[in-house]
Amino acid sequence: MKRKRIWKNTAAGLSASMLAGMLLFTSSALPAHAADAETAVLPVASNETSNTAPKKDSVAATKEFRIVTLGDSITVGYEPKMTTLPYGYVERLQEQGLLHGRTQVDNFGIAGLKTSGLKNFTDAINAGRTLAADEIQPNLPDPRAGQFGTNTAAIRESIAQANLVAMTIGGNDVSELLGTANTMSDQELQEKVEELLSTYTTNVTAIMKDIHAINPSARIVIADQYQPMPEVAGKELYTKLMQTSESFTQTIDGIAAKFAAQDVDVKVAHVAKEFVGGEGTMTHMIKDRDFHPNQYGYAAIAEVFAKTIWGEYTKLAAPAAGEPMNIIVSGKMLNTPYKPIIRNGKNFVAIQDIVNAVGAKTVWDNKTSTATITYGDRKVAVKMGAKSVIVNGASVAVDTPAFLNKVGKESKTYVPVAMVAEGLGFDVQYVAKLKTVFVNP
Repeated sequence: MKRKRIWKNTAAGLSASMLAGMLLFTSSALPAHAADAETAVLPVASNETSNTAPKKDSVAATKEFRIVTLGDSITVGYEPKMTTLPYGYVERLQEQGLLHGRTQVDNFGIAGLKTSGLKNFTDAINAGRTLAADEIQPNLPDPRAGQFGTNTAAIRESIAQANLVAMTIGGNDVSELLGTANTMSDQELQEKVEELLSTYTTNVTAIMKDIHAINPSARIVIADQYQPMPEVAGKELYTKLMQTSESFTQTIDGIAAKFAAQDVDVKVAHVAKEFVGGEGTMTHMIKDRDFHPNQYGYAAIAEVFAKTIWGEYTKLAAPAAGEPMNIIVSGKMLNTPYKPIIRNGKNFVAIQDIVNAVGAKTVWDNKTSTATITYGDRKVAVKMGAKSVIVNGASVAVDTPAFLNKVGKESKTYVPVAMVAEGLGFDVQYVAKLKTVFVNP
């Protein structure tokens, strides 16, 4: 069972080797006196696992909650020197969505994008025209930009069907200040910030109008901009950059308020405050002089977005080495003494556990050694030792048949969780990073 790709097909051409070479755009004008230290990188959002099912609210009321993500390299999930596919805030956002129900995420983030480039992109999407990579923004480092530009019709359809459009944009607009703020007088810096934020306001307002024109009912959630420079780089510089970050937040709050006054559902994910005091441990600034988040930072961004969207965030973690995988059904961790088992790469669970978890019914036939599971108008029949499963009357081959597994003094029938859940019409998604299966009706 493979993890369903978060990116839409238009992004599928992004390989790990391409990622390693495509994003060489760290800030080149950073102060040379930043201390050099190791930056910790976590593989998952937290070392805690919550067994509490999140409450569902109106934002997740549809059968499938559809999210479109737009923006820059933070939306892509970029980290310097990366050699694997990203695990950023978008991937974590999908996981949080799966705790609430079926969730689909289409990620159209473009590395190196500024608000002017995103405006060009959404203008074209809204107008139904294609554009070349340089028409989005000159000299983009993302090799997929041209592919996105030629697939604006499909992207428009994705936005039109979305419940939510999430965005990170603006960091590249103001990143020049990381290297120049300390050389400016207070007056010069103020004038420069006002200039940058004026352009930002114009572009972001146009972007939101494009999105709202395509899908008037979609919620738009946009992040403010964290300040990545740690105080060790200099207190004077740090103070100036913090003031700039605060101005950025005030600006995006003002934009959101204007749209809200027109009954447009726009929210701000206030990520900037989460980085205050933790700039050195949440970004790659100290080790690589790169302003992008590390895994700590991406986890923090995801938490803010999740709380803005659903009102809560559930910390997830992979099970310890040697432990069975996690299975989360309708937002609840499947906790049972009859632990999941992997055979031939397939995940098996005790049949009664999965039946109880999904609210199905089962009937056991002693004569044929067959368990028939019913959920609504769907039916799955699993025969002990058989090389096939009967799904709604059709025979489906299985590599490994159902088997009896002894747990203590009991013997339990174990069945392939994906085959049974999908046969009953459930959505099954496996997240390898968390070694977790999400099952949703």
